[in-house]
Amino acid sequence: MEELAEAAGITPRTLRFYRERGLIPPPRREGRIAWYGPHHLARLRTIAALLERGHTLNGIADLAAAFESGRDVGEVLGLGEPTEEEPVRLTPEQLADHFGDQVTAENFATALDLGYLAMDGQHIVHVSRRLLDVSSALVREGVPLAAVLGAARDVRTHADALARLFTDLLREHARDEDVKRLRPLAKSVVDAELSLALDRRLRELSGG
Repeated sequence: MEELAEAAGITPRTLRFYRERGLIPPPRREGRIAWYGPHHLARLRTIAALLERGHTLNGIADLAAAFESGRDVGEVLGLGEPTEEEPVRLTPEQLADHFGDQVTAENFATALDLGYLAMDGQHIVHVSRRLLDVSSALVREGVPLAAVLGAARDVRTHADALARLFTDLLREHARDEDVKRLRPLAKSVVDAELSLALDRRLRELSGG
């Protein structure tokens, strides 16, 4: 317990308190020996990141209880209805394989705030395999993870605005039951416009 507390930057007393509150899962026991693993450290770092962001222990406890009760990952992540995105379950080691030493408490907290990451028992869940692959590819190209997450926040703002624009347009001119069916049309428009915008921007940068 002392080694885990030291690695997490907390006191053994705080660790014991977290365990009593159900904020971390119980250790694996062999006789009188209690074994804590990497998932315990990941959970403690998640708690620290959430506390830094202003979350209360009661709120964190409620979230932990929701995960431990076996609620659907999509529901916990706020996805609601079925989505085209595929959530990915990762161990802390697998997350480190994607992002290396850039898996800091600050970056972890930002990813939690954005809804990209959540804890599900002993695993970390990323909301989208496509976003995971793209963000890890950008990091491999030398873009800091903090910068990737900062850009993601801006993209989220613009994406939400585009979603409102298209749903309002379709609800005004189509039947409500047709809005979901016409969703691919909105995605095609955004894909095409983004492609054209990137072409224009690259020409500007090259002086063309």
